[in-house]
Amino acid sequence: MIERYTRPEMGRVWSERAKIDGWLRVELAVCRGWHRRGRIPDWALPPLLAATVDLERMRAIERETDHDVIAFVRAAGETAGDAARFLHLGLTSSDVVDTALALQVVEAGALLDAGLERLIEIVGRQALAHKRTLMVGRTHGMHAEPTTFGLKLAVWWDELRRHRERLALARRQMAVGKVSGAVGSHAQVPPDLEEEVCVALGLVAAPASTQIVQRDRHAFFLSVLAGVGGSLEKVTVEIRHLQRTEVGEAEEPFDPGNQGSSAMPHKRNPHASERVAGLARLLRGYAGVAAENVPLWHERDISHSSAERVIFPDACIVLDYALAQVAELLDRLVVHPGRMRANLDLTGGMIYSQPVLLALVDAGMDRQRAYAIVQGHARRAVDGGPPFRQAVLDDAEVAALMDRAAVDRLFDPAAQLGHVDAVFGRLGLGVPGSECDSDTVGTLVRRP
Repeated sequence: MIERYTRPEMGRVWSERAKIDGWLRVELAVCRGWHRRGRIPDWALPPLLAATVDLERMRAIERETDHDVIAFVRAAGETAGDAARFLHLGLTSSDVVDTALALQVVEAGALLDAGLERLIEIVGRQALAHKRTLMVGRTHGMHAEPTTFGLKLAVWWDELRRHRERLALARRQMAVGKVSGAVGSHAQVPPDLEEEVCVALGLVAAPASTQIVQRDRHAFFLSVLAGVGGSLEKVTVEIRHLQRTEVGEAEEPFDPGNQGSSAMPHKRNPHASERVAGLARLLRGYAGVAAENVPLWHERDISHSSAERVIFPDACIVLDYALAQVAELLDRLVVHPGRMRANLDLTGGMIYSQPVLLALVDAGMDRQRAYAIVQGHARRAVDGGPPFRQAVLDDAEVAALMDRAAVDRLFDPAAQLGHVDAVFGRLGLGVPGSECDSDTVGTLVRRP
């Protein structure tokens, strides 16, 4: 991933240095296991545990051998003296590579979880702050019925919490190692040593493996990351629509000194949202590649290896960046309640067509006749006729069934939003003692 989207902590997890240090951790954990079993003598263990790997030396050896793990073992062995012969005893390359990859994913997953947690806190706080901020709900891009901006945010909050549950499961399924040899039969390394090594590394031994840890785990992990990315894109697409000049209901923060266009000084473009939407496409692509890595030949081929060198670091780096971007965006989102209310009233009351329809039915009118009356007034209003609300008030058939005060009540948005508290209650938003209760909304701790 290019440096532009790489945050320091996640970048360190996926650096070449971190990868090779992980390989060495696996090798040395195996050495300790063999030493406890008497296969490595006492004199050899200290120099083995002191072994290091110079990356430049490893690269030089790899240019000769065309094999990175062999180059790694030789480079480490050069620093271990005569004890070098005890490195990599009974192991195959994937014992080292797959187990070390799990270590990186565990660390990267913790950073992603922290980013998701921070975003959930911010969305919950904003949902409570805008619980009663009236706006029009849209379906097919068209005005539908009243809603609140807080309800929109509450939906996002719940969705993000589901993603956090999925991420936790995916992280657990990736936290496995294997030291089972060339075809997973434990021909050279007993299962008890494998379990001991994995426990020492904070992992679980894969119950059964071939030469590799099976790639369904990896595909699931990256599909979860893609799913989170999809929801982040959903959020940013909404913000982009709300920021459109014709809508103007919310917008990204625009700090002093910011410039939206190199050509048009008036522009304040939703560039962060658009960037996140683009990066979400990458995440879906990485997930697709991971799915294709599941079916390998027999006990293993190498077709997955080259792809994973790209998709795992990049997917974690992209999502880490996107989570931070959306958290910053929503934390400082500029909301325009006045414009939301003006847009709510833009159609002259047509968004209350369903309450009018149902009131006529409840009053005894045939549903098809009621629908025709309401739809007719709406169409004429769109075509430049009387405003919808006025037309309904002046309709003789309506007046025969309802007085003016009853009709007026049908155009009150509060009548359609009486269950907002119930929705928030079902989510636990604003409930004392919940993750996001209203008494602590102003003191929620945000991660730096």
